[in-house]
Amino acid sequence: MSGEAGSSPTTHSRLTRRGLLTAAALSVPAAGIAASSACAAAPSTSPGSDVRTGADVLAARNWEDVTGRRIGVVTNPTGVLASLEHVVDAMHASGAVNIVAVFGPEHGFRGTSQAGGSEGDYRDPRTGLPVFDAYGADAAKLAEMFRKAGVEQVVFDIADVGARFYTYIWTMYTAMQAAQQTGAAFLVLDRPNPIGAQVAGPRLDPRFASGVGLLPIVQQHGMTVGELARMFDREYLPSPLPQLNVARVEGWRGRGTDTGLPWVPPSPNMPTPDTAAVYPGTGLFEGTLLSEGRGTTRPFEIIGAPGIDWRWAEQLNAAGLDGLRFRETYFVPTFSKHANLTCGGVQLYRSGEIDAIRAAVAMIVTARRLYPQVFGWRPDNMIDKLSGSDRLRTMVDAGADVPEIVDAWQDEAADFRRQREPYLLYR
Repeated sequence: MSGEAGSSPTTHSRLTRRGLLTAAALSVPAAGIAASSACAAAPSTSPGSDVRTGADVLAARNWEDVTGRRIGVVTNPTGVLASLEHVVDAMHASGAVNIVAVFGPEHGFRGTSQAGGSEGDYRDPRTGLPVFDAYGADAAKLAEMFRKAGVEQVVFDIADVGARFYTYIWTMYTAMQAAQQTGAAFLVLDRPNPIGAQVAGPRLDPRFASGVGLLPIVQQHGMTVGELARMFDREYLPSPLPQLNVARVEGWRGRGTDTGLPWVPPSPNMPTPDTAAVYPGTGLFEGTLLSEGRGTTRPFEIIGAPGIDWRWAEQLNAAGLDGLRFRETYFVPTFSKHANLTCGGVQLYRSGEIDAIRAAVAMIVTARRLYPQVFGWRPDNMIDKLSGSDRLRTMVDAGADVPEIVDAWQDEAADFRRQREPYLLYR
């Protein structure tokens, strides 16, 4: 679920997407590709916004940071300029940048695949560039892809949403490992963290490392991908990269979430900024038997299951969680958990600053108490991978209350705040 917590690659999805994109490539006239290469450079600022992403900063410098080398770009649909033109399309059209390959994460370079899927290897119909499937690849396999393409500099441009179990940051870390193995330079085109700099939640226990959490960071890290890259480089790689640079965001101080930048869904189930705001908490429902809202128009904002009724919303509203209200709702997911079944549950409404993880703990504790025959954990204990250890699951099962559970990780969150301090770029 890379963009959405706990899924694994699916061969069927990759093959299907690859087939569709290959068919599209065959249908694009050569003249259409030639015409696209003549596109004008994108404007460097978003209409009505003083914030410029790293990609826009790079474009304003006429791509000078990525000229003279063979470039491999790790990106997805969020890698856009202020004009909404994709950075790969703009670099390719400029004629100044020698892109030799694109590497797609979960959901793919062009974003056609659902959670746990990718687009496979193919040739991009718009640019003619080779696209490699990086989702699920370990560092050795990705390094092999870099060598095959002859990559001399890796450019990473994917918008994150600030939760440890959103898989794009682990694609970045794996790409950094691969760059170290091949001697490639690494450049991060930074973007704002859409939920700000707040730190919250438990730190990952390394014994529970997985594709939704490879390193011991907290559940809501409050960092940008550029800041995380700096931390990964100095604290977790065997030795620092030969060259790591971050094209910084301009006009943003790291705390404001209203950037004025256009919202491009980072994954199919992250449709709005409100989704991103609650996701570090409600993403935990991936590890339960309740629907996290996949197959609805508001995934991660709508949570429920057959057998849940109005009492859940009533009790959650009575708890007075800061910045949140809950609406009793009924829904029928079109796919994923409880597909085609009527579910009862809640929809979350954000009215101010929230602690998404505390709210999710309150939702879990309340649901377990009200609906013991409905609430349960996934049999594979995915909740342990999502929360970073078995502590949340065992405390909930033991009947711990919300303050006790949340207090259990406060020291870890404080330690992480101190650890990340040298790597922050925006004040």
